[in-house]
Amino acid sequence: MIFTLGALSFAYAFLQRVAPSAMVSDLMGSFSVGAAVLGNLSAIYFYAYVALQMPIGALVDRWGPRKIITSFLLLGGAGSLVFSLATTIEQAYLGRLLVGIGASCGLIAPLALAAKWFPPKRFAFLSGTAMLFGVFGGFIGQGPFASLVGWVGWHSAMLGASAFAICLALAIWIIVRDAPAGPAARTSAPPVKLLAGMRQVVRNREAWALGFVASACSGPMLAFGALWGVPYMADRFDLSRTDAAFYTSMMLVGWAAGAPFGGWFSDAVGRRKPPLIFCTAACTLLVAALFYGPDLPLLPTVALLMMIGFMGAWIASIYAFARETVSPRVHGAVTGFVNMMTVAAGALLQPVVGLLLDMQWDGTMENDVRVYSRGMYETAFLSIAAYSALGIVAILFVKETFCTQRPGTMDGATGGV
Repeated sequence: MIFTLGALSFAYAFLQRVAPSAMVSDLMGSFSVGAAVLGNLSAIYFYAYVALQMPIGALVDRWGPRKIITSFLLLGGAGSLVFSLATTIEQAYLGRLLVGIGASCGLIAPLALAAKWFPPKRFAFLSGTAMLFGVFGGFIGQGPFASLVGWVGWHSAMLGASAFAICLALAIWIIVRDAPAGPAARTSAPPVKLLAGMRQVVRNREAWALGFVASACSGPMLAFGALWGVPYMADRFDLSRTDAAFYTSMMLVGWAAGAPFGGWFSDAVGRRKPPLIFCTAACTLLVAALFYGPDLPLLPTVALLMMIGFMGAWIASIYAFARETVSPRVHGAVTGFVNMMTVAAGALLQPVVGLLLDMQWDGTMENDVRVYSRGMYETAFLSIAAYSALGIVAILFVKETFCTQRPGTMDGATGGV
């Protein structure tokens, strides 16, 4: 129950991450903006989320996950409320910023609970399970959320998201505890000070390499699956918004299956690096096939989306990998750092794709909304394909840990410095 409630906070974070993809035309019409501005509006969530990952990781090390999850969920609920009431783009920016801040503890805090309540050998699998919860939220945030938006409007839909966040925050405060009671809850060494822990992680070269791997594999899901995939699928296959959102969400279904499997597989074979080499290469090739391969019909394209999600989600084991390369005293900080790099893919690629689309726009409008052709989308998606290829290079700069805490890190040293 405790881990489940914590993981639900990541489900909420993921729902908010992808929700704009279900409201693209509504938001463009309501605020009279183009793709570049909409990309920035969606990405401001990622700017806040990315900026806070390391501080939150260090704060979780010091104060525990319960206080962090509760307070940040309440802030996210307030942000959803502001967004739901927005009548200008500036108000929408403010609401989206607060949502990003509130969602920023979504993955770090559940992983901290997993580390406290379960044995280390289950951490990679539980990382994948937390991602499974997150992707479930992302799935709800696309097809079902698009249907809700079509039924009650985007203002009311976001108001409902606000109510959910506030109710979840109260449940976590009442039920969740940071660790089991008794001696098992005690740690042998206290966490380092906030800035000192962040500094140790930033100086770790392997943390940077692992962060780039995670970012490269999550780029297609965060840029395509979370925003630009819905209008692209609608244009390519002449689908309604609801149908396009449903089919695009199949990438998240693949991610939901791949995350726990990738964590379990890494633990089962006793290796971290070979599975990540395979998934980065596979993800890059599949993305290239989606945009620039044979012109497939709808169902094979959906299968390809699911495979991209499945292979990309193998990065679930990266959180365990990163923790094994540093001192246990900074496990929260390194988790936050890797997650920061993961989500940075969305912060970078969403507005870049939007900018590339606007640079190609030929002036076509429909219902006061800019229209982009399939060719324009696929030219813009070159940025996603190139970014995915970075992971193949980055993983080569990391040494295998064999699924154990690296010798030399238990005394506070940070491996890879």
